[in-house]
Amino acid sequence: MVRSAQRIKLFNGRDYSWMQFNRRVLEEAEDPANPLLERVKFLAITGSNLDEYVEIRQAGLMQRIEDGYREPGYDGLRPEESLAVLTAEIHGFVAAQYRCWNELLLPELRKQGIRLLDWRELGDDAYDFARGYFQREVDPLLTPISIDPAHPFPRVLNKALCLALLLRAKRRSSGPRVLGVVTVPRALPRFVRLPSNHGHYDYLLLQDLIEQHLAGMYRGYQVLAAASFRVTRNSNLYFEEEEARSLLETIRVELHNRRKGDAVRLEIEADADPEIVERLRVNFEVEEDQVFRGQGPVNLSRLMFFYGDVQRPDLKFQPFAPKPLLLSRKSTGIFDELRHRDILLHHPYDSYDPVVDFIQQGAQDPAVVTMKQTLYRTSHDSPVFQALTEAGASKEATVVVELMARFDEASNIRWARSMEDAGVQVFHGVVGLKTHCKLAMLVRHDEDGAIRRYCHLGTGNYNPDTARFYTDLSLLTSDPQIAERVHMVFNYLTAHAEIDDYSPLFVAPLTMAESFLRLIRREQEHAQAGRPAHIVAKMNSLLEPSIIQALYQASQAGVEIDLIIRGLCILRPGVKGLSERIRVRSIVGRFLEHSRIFHFANGGNDEIYLGSADWMPRNLFERCEVIFPVRDSAALARIHDEILPAYMADTVKARIQQPDGSYLRAGKPMKDAPPFSSQDFLMRLAEGKTDLGAIPAPYAKRSAKPAQTTANAAD
Repeated sequence: MVRSAQRIKLFNGRDYSWMQFNRRVLEEAEDPANPLLERVKFLAITGSNLDEYVEIRQAGLMQRIEDGYREPGYDGLRPEESLAVLTAEIHGFVAAQYRCWNELLLPELRKQGIRLLDWRELGDDAYDFARGYFQREVDPLLTPISIDPAHPFPRVLNKALCLALLLRAKRRSSGPRVLGVVTVPRALPRFVRLPSNHGHYDYLLLQDLIEQHLAGMYRGYQVLAAASFRVTRNSNLYFEEEEARSLLETIRVELHNRRKGDAVRLEIEADADPEIVERLRVNFEVEEDQVFRGQGPVNLSRLMFFYGDVQRPDLKFQPFAPKPLLLSRKSTGIFDELRHRDILLHHPYDSYDPVVDFIQQGAQDPAVVTMKQTLYRTSHDSPVFQALTEAGASKEATVVVELMARFDEASNIRWARSMEDAGVQVFHGVVGLKTHCKLAMLVRHDEDGAIRRYCHLGTGNYNPDTARFYTDLSLLTSDPQIAERVHMVFNYLTAHAEIDDYSPLFVAPLTMAESFLRLIRREQEHAQAGRPAHIVAKMNSLLEPSIIQALYQASQAGVEIDLIIRGLCILRPGVKGLSERIRVRSIVGRFLEHSRIFHFANGGNDEIYLGSADWMPRNLFERCEVIFPVRDSAALARIHDEILPAYMADTVKARIQQPDGSYLRAGKPMKDAPPFSSQDFLMRLAEGKTDLGAIPAPYAKRSAKPAQTTANAAD
């Protein structure tokens, strides 16, 4: 038992923790040290983050309330209490988003010659262009609707931008007012580029352009008022796996799907006519606190358009070219290299090309007889998908595709069918479990006559596009023991064939949770015996209560614990009598921190593990995940002496979690030390512009183990 558990609150709220994460992203939009268009991009990301959260998490809470589910969450709040707190937090957050847009970003954009114009600000050339653009491109796509007994309210698509109109028939000036609805075409950009002077960028909101032409669409009506709005619907296709698994066992599927598609949020312009707001609210059956009024464009995620359309490199981060992989001079190719050493890649600082090349060479090399791979998410026109499809024509190719990767279901189904048509054996994993592990295995007849397995194991998806801005780790290896167990994992995925021991791998949901708990307990025993005891764990989220309780116990036993958690963390660090030796930091910057790294000092004999799993119930119990050890000395050294120390030293993009779940900017590592950004340092290191000596001394070499500094330099 955790000491004084009855008197100490053990967990912070999940929803509060998520809102704190999105506020950290918003801080990047507010930060004048970031280039202007990058700030606009960060604001757009907060919008898309919030969209997904509302249609999944908020919708899920509403679903539970309707289903009569009353069990408290991690923080002791029942679903209705959590929903009230979450809704209030979202209202405050939305207000902060629009303050950022109106008070910080819009004025700076104007100073740089990037203007979002009102219709009244258009000059003659811009006016004529806008009129012509409407006639040519917009009007043919519009379908004006008036709501009356013969025309019921249309089925508004999830998150589709629309215009609501208050109308009155001209022939009946004292007659009833009716509602009109026009859906803004999704096929067109939300911002219309207008003619402007060279080097300047003028835009008009598409909905503003449509609004100026409403009278022509509603002849016979007087347009009394108009406002743009958007409805977010329940997209909670699956129960939130972070919640108690007993829910899956006790609630019938019919109850689960009952609210599917119902409206959970109405966004509308702040100055919308109250009658329009009320009519929409009643029609979509939302409460007043589900109406969100924005002081600016509805749907801030669409601001991402500016980042791609405005060709101003001076307003973006400086381009960065990832470091290419250099093979040893004596190597004849990647397979020869892997017979002598493992290769560790840290993306995006190291190029993702070696991973793609590994799969492509497997497809093209006649000596490779078998290929097996998992796919959770990948990119459009992915070279990985193309290589696997090619492999189906000449060798045994097996792919495990996760069909229920949220929001990627349709594309994954298309890829699965295309690969099956090409001769690839396509499986969908174990029933009831998402396949989230990142594994690829090639079986090859090598030149010396031996048959060997070569593997790629990673922390991120097989997606060359996101690999340019997600931080992830890849391990390429021919280690016989690891490769044998990877083979066994594929047997589990395709035939549900379990074995008792997958070591040195941890495999969820079979062995992973207990393996992590065992390692935490081992650190506790080392601390109690006076040996080096330290845990450094980097992940996306920490929600699993059993892991948190084990960390609390280890902290009380004397284990030093440093957690680097980008997003959700309900653990309470620094609480006297509970977690005094636990520190939590979050890094939000240019790249999305996505790698999972687990370091255990182990009494001075350091062990490091990587993998696809966070410390969350869904990863440990509801998905097939794989955690794997790093054994190569150079790879170990790189993580131990370069990657983890850089994250621990960050004073620019790091925030330190407080016991109550709030976050404060990290302070300087030592007196008079210059600011240190881990991501900037790792980019400069990849470019050869700095060395490990740039890491502030208190954070360099987290333990005493000496080693080389890189794993992919040429001999």
